[in-house]
Parts: sequence; C-alpha cells; structure tokens
Amino acid sequence: MYQYNEFDKAFLAERNRQFRAQVERRIAGNLTEDEFKPLRLMNGLYLQLHAYMLRVAIPYGTLSSDQMDTLALLAEKWDKGYGHFTTRQNIQYNWPKLKDVPDMLDALEKVGMHAIQTSGNTIRNVTADHFSGAAADEVEDPRPVAELIRQWSTDHPEFQFMGRKFKIAVSAGAQDRAVLKAHDLAIRIVKNEAGETGYQVLVGGGLGRTPMIGKVLNDFLPREDLLPYIEATVSVWNQTGRRDNKYKARIKITVHETGIDEFRAKVEERYKSVRPTFKGVDQALFAEIKQHFAPPAFRDAPTAAFDAAYDADPLFRSWVDTNLTEHHAPGYAIVTVSIKKHGDTPGDASAEQMRTLAQIARDYGHDELRISHEQNVILPHVHKSDLPAIYAALREVQLHTANIGLISDIIACPGMDYCALATARSIPVAQQIATRFAELKLEHDIGHLQIKISGCINACGHHHVGHIGILGLDRAGVENYQITLGGDATWDATIGQRAGPGFAYDEIVPAIERLVNGYLELRDSEEETFLQTYRRLGLAPFKTYLYPEVQANAA
Repeated sequence: MYQYNEFDKAFLAERNRQFRAQVERRIAGNLTEDEFKPLRLMNGLYLQLHAYMLRVAIPYGTLSSDQMDTLALLAEKWDKGYGHFTTRQNIQYNWPKLKDVPDMLDALEKVGMHAIQTSGNTIRNVTADHFSGAAADEVEDPRPVAELIRQWSTDHPEFQFMGRKFKIAVSAGAQDRAVLKAHDLAIRIVKNEAGETGYQVLVGGGLGRTPMIGKVLNDFLPREDLLPYIEATVSVWNQTGRRDNKYKARIKITVHETGIDEFRAKVEERYKSVRPTFKGVDQALFAEIKQHFAPPAFRDAPTAAFDAAYDADPLFRSWVDTNLTEHHAPGYAIVTVSIKKHGDTPGDASAEQMRTLAQIARDYGHDELRISHEQNVILPHVHKSDLPAIYAALREVQLHTANIGLISDIIACPGMDYCALATARSIPVAQQIATRFAELKLEHDIGHLQIKISGCINACGHHHVGHIGILGLDRAGVENYQITLGGDATWDATIGQRAGPGFAYDEIVPAIERLVNGYLELRDSEEETFLQTYRRLGLAPFKTYLYPEVQANAA
C-alpha cells in the first residue's frame, strides 16, 4: 500500500497546525460558528444533532494494521469506544470534543491518515472495489489509479469550492463491487480487443433526491490520457454546472440537461488544452505509485487443517460458505468480516474489535485490510490454512456472523440517531429486521438479498439500488417509510421502483416480513434470487403481499 513520503508528511503536519490554530480561535470565541464552518468542513469535521462528528478518509478502502490500531485509539481515547464505517469507505466518530480534534488529526498523521476532503464541495475520498488486488476477476489492481487520483485531487486549486461535492470510484473487476454507475465519475479498468489496458469512463451517476444511472463518457481511454481527461471533465462541470440551486448542482443534472453527446464534446474540447500541461508528470508519478502496490509474498502451504475444520465444524463451514470469496492466488481466500451481528448497528466497530482485526491482519493477512462500501471489513489475502485460527479470533469479539450478502447484511445510514439532515431513524429499523429474520431462521433459505436503508432523501444508505430499498421520511411530524423494489448496484444498475404508500415505524418490519415471505412463495426454485424473481414477475404480485388490506377491500 502507499507509504507517505516527506512531502506528504510535511503537508499534513502543516495542515494540522493550521487547523489547531483555527480550533483554538473558535474555542476562545474569536471565530463564530458561521466563520468556523468552512474551516472545519475542509478538515472533515461536521456539527451533527448532538455533537461534532469527525469523518476520517480511508482512501480506496485500504488500511494497514497500524492504521486500524490508530482508528481504535481514536475511538477509545477521544470518542465513546467505537467508530462507524460508512458507505464511502470512511470512518466516522460521532462524539469527539472540539478541543480534542487537533490531537486526533495528529494521531492520524503519524500513520499516514487524515480527514481532508471528506466533506465540503470538493472531490471527496476516492473509493474502489474492496477486493482490489485480490479478486480473481480483476484486470489489475485498481488502487494505483485511485491513489493517483487522490494525490491529484488533494488541495487542487481549481476544485476546492465547486458547486457541489464530487465523488469518484475506480474498479477493475468483471463484477462491479464499487457501485460505479452511482458515482459522479467512475473509472473501470478494461482491456480492448488488442489486449491493451485502458479505462472506460462513466459520468453523471448519483442517488439522492434525483437518482440517475451513470452514462459512458469514453469507452476506452489510453493510460496516459486518464488524468488530463478527468481534469477536463471536472473542469467542464465546474464551469457549466448550475449554482442557482444546490439540489441541481451535481454533475448528473448537468449531463441530463446538456445531453451526454454535447457534454462529451465539451470535455473533448477542454481536454485538448489540458493535456499538454501535464507533460508526462502524471505518468512518472503513476509509475512511482505502482511500486507501492506490489502483491505480497504469497506462500505455498498445505490446507489439511482447513479441510478438517470445514468437515468437522458446521458453524465454521457456514461462515466459510457465506463470507469467503475466491482469490487469484492458489490456496488463498478473501474474507469478508461482517460488522453486522444480528441486532447491532450496521458498520459500528468497537475499539476492541478494530484491534483484533489489526492483529489478525498482522498475523495472517499480510498486514492488509479493506473497508467496503457495504460497511464491512475485508481481509484480502488469507491462506486457507489460517482460516480456523482467524475464525476463532473473530468469535472472541463477536465478528464471526455468517451473513454476507444475506438479508441481515443491511446497509444503513446513521439516520436520525445522529445526522442533522435525517428525517427518520435507520439504525433501529435495520436492527429489527436483522433480529426478526434471525429469529425466523430464514436467512440462508432466502439467499442473496440486499436491503439498503436511508434516513432521508440524500440516500447515504443507497436505498435506490437495494433489492429492497427503505427510505425514511417525515410526514407531518411522523416517521413514514417508503419501500422500493428491484434496485441493483451491479453492472446492471437499476433504480428501484416505489411500491406504493409508505409505512409507519411500527409497520415497516412486518411489511418486510410479508414481502419476503411472498418472495419465497413466488420464486420458481430455491436458486432464484429475490431480484431475479422480481425481474421475472414485476411489481404487481409483490404489492399483494405488501398491501393485503387493499386486496381484501378489492375482493
């Protein structure tokens, strides 16, 4: 993984020094909250419902063991003992005291981490496939490209005060595990017919109050053209995007109103003037960055211990079958650690759990971890012979839940428990759904089913692309939950269809139970997933389960 050089370290130290002085001025009363707001947002500090919230960047989801240990330190020393992993591969601390934030940032700086550009109208934390560097289906490790974009975008003078925030994702797999089509700009690493590696560029995706699926801006871009092409794209939007209405200031609106063909023509014209200014510096930097991402020294070892444990222990076998993914190296596996024990808050990890994960990565995982946008933690490089020991260590801290991809593996935003923008609760709904289906012991019978929950129209819980999406709204001071069906976050990305009227807080879990029971009756085989059944039959039969009183009245 990328190691900060002396320039990086000096930059962060000076940035932290400046913010420490700004915090001191705010505490002394020499800055009002309005004056302090743009300064704190530039350093990832929000003011939420009950306290400040610090959002720390985890670029392209990659962490070392030392970095994970530092995240545990922040939780234990300056927060309430836990952190919250987000859908943008960040971690949030919900209870820091303002006076402590500079010390938190200094602790992060010591391990090459920061909170820069995790907020504000700038280019946000660059995300990537959480199986990067390990997946069997990827063209190459996409993280060097993500790091190149991170370095280019950090403190970029043209893009610090744009009309709205801008989100970029990178992937290289045959499967889309980074929700590329829901991003402002997305890079997919591909090979052309000649076998050359290049980039497919997508633009104009996004969720929120106007959800849209990204469109192809350039089908194949040579390596040397990538960074100037991205700069041209962001520059065109920054100059032509709307600023009269913040809800219409995102690039998806610009692309929609301009049309993809006209927008592409503007980007190509801007690119002609941008390209010569790079003079090959980006390629030299990219070559240097790639050296930091050499694969670990994979080992060749027997797997007899794994085979024996798999045959002997049904709980271990269930965990292996549910939480492991194929690795490109023989004898290895990718482990997804569920941060979603039934009844717990999705994405919340305690300091003890973070330290355990750090130690497991040191002992068994080539010192690497990943954070997924699905709010779980990945051990990307694990030899199968070590899996029994890893499972035992995870059990000690309640991180052994075998539910990846199942109904309790729910994405949920913080909702009204923390967020000042939320209009309804997300966390309790997720907890109740997970608990209910654990009680029913139906999870594995149901199979692959993604529920995503947002506590407001901003859609931080990605409800639009959930197989079942839940959106919490305020209706005359009462929480009301809309359900959407058929959303998809893969290469077949689809915005879910609203099922009908919303449900009260105490009605939403029974409604989901009726819906899922209906699916079990409607599917034509145990192998047919919820999404496949929905695509085969459409909305109508599912509505009969969601709204039985309507059917009774009609009869």
